[in-house]
Amino acid sequence: MTVYIDPPDWPGHGRMWSHLISDVSFDELRLFADALGVPRRAFERDHYDIPSHRYADAVAAGAVRVSSREVVRLLTAAGLRRPKGRAQPPSS
Repeated sequence: MTVYIDPPDWPGHGRMWSHLISDVSFDELRLFADALGVPRRAFERDHYDIPSHRYADAVAAGAVRVSSREVVRLLTAAGLRRPKGRAQPPSS
């Protein structure tokens, strides 16, 4: 299982955020996020939003550090990119 995380460079709600993604499946991503204790409400279209104070936890759990540009490239290459306005995958 490989998941990826970009640096916490995205501002929102008074803090900085990272994006946690999989290049294989949303199921793989959900399993990793669940093991990390990330709430399901943090899932947005094709990634989990991870607050900066949890970045090191995600890396320690095995998330691979990549650039934000690489996150988009990986999602697109895997066919998992869901830009705003597209339907979300079914939740289980």
